[in-house]
Amino acid sequence: MVVDEVFVEDIIKSDKKQFYEDLELPKQEYMNKKNIYPVIADFTEYSPLHNGHLFCMNEAKKLHPDALFVAVIPGLFERNGRGLPYILTRKKRAELAISLGADIVVEGPPMGVMGSGQYSLCLAKMFKALNADYIPRGYISCDPKFIIILNYINNGKAVAPKPYKIISMEDKKVLLEGKLHNDDYVIVSLSKSLTKVNFDYKNKFIFIPRLENVSGTKIREKVSQNSLDELSSMLPDETIAMLKSEIESGHAPLHDVRAEKLLLDNVNNISEESLYALTLMDCETADNILKNRPFNTIDDLLDSITRGFSKHRKQRILSVLEACIKKDEIHKYIHNYPQKIRILGYKNKDVLNKFKYNLKNNNLIGEIEKYANR
Repeated sequence: MVVDEVFVEDIIKSDKKQFYEDLELPKQEYMNKKNIYPVIADFTEYSPLHNGHLFCMNEAKKLHPDALFVAVIPGLFERNGRGLPYILTRKKRAELAISLGADIVVEGPPMGVMGSGQYSLCLAKMFKALNADYIPRGYISCDPKFIIILNYINNGKAVAPKPYKIISMEDKKVLLEGKLHNDDYVIVSLSKSLTKVNFDYKNKFIFIPRLENVSGTKIREKVSQNSLDELSSMLPDETIAMLKSEIESGHAPLHDVRAEKLLLDNVNNISEESLYALTLMDCETADNILKNRPFNTIDDLLDSITRGFSKHRKQRILSVLEACIKKDEIHKYIHNYPQKIRILGYKNKDVLNKFKYNLKNNNLIGEIEKYANR
């Protein structure tokens, strides 16, 4: 079955409502008390959950079998840091994570309408709110200089990504020249953000070499072609079964689908003032849109969006135009993040009670999110 565009449009409208409700919530204060029950906090997209994700989860759990494994899955608007839609809704990604070993799944930030530094900062705030005892991260590069960077981070020393180099935030020393793989960049960026929020991460990272022969790009290509049986070496049986079920119901794959009608209505009718105020929007792109609209297709619109330092900029702008979130709104959202810990799934009541006990101990409020229509 083909995904109904209305399904995607309804998600964005519903998530926008949640965004504005969260925007009015006050910033929470937390006490950073030691967790009663240790927490492994893992940020991951699970789009979809593949054997590499499962390997990382299991390796971390082997090292700390008594800890609660908390997966932070990106939330609102169902768009990733590259601005592209996820294959499955976060509810289904959460269900998969629980079925394959996670204890708790919480909703992460709306990555698709943020810059990379912004969502990295939100992730750091989430890890601080959860008072993470351990943070597993898969890495790719085996360059000895990159291993030095990982050792820096594990010793609680901050490093920062700069254009084509990585530096020590302590003494500004250049630790590595060149461009990092995306997964490795996330580690460095997260280190910088954790330092910004004054979170002590010394000896908390669990660095796990990335599992070979698992390609997210190939997985998405085969899912688009509905060739799921060719992915048995890369995907757990549970992921394949979930994909088949969601495809049959017309709710997947979502990664090739935009809310095109909503997006074009927005871009063709938004006021000049509001267009310039959108998050991530630059003046040249706004000028191009005003000059060239109305647009009949997304492809026509793409020509009006300027290129940026990131090759994913155009897709991020499309996600911004779908949701129409403004700069001042996203800044307020980030300042108060996380306004609450929204729980998307849990293993059982005992695990849930332990997790809530941790939150209460840290002066936080948890909420069970309901997805009646998804």
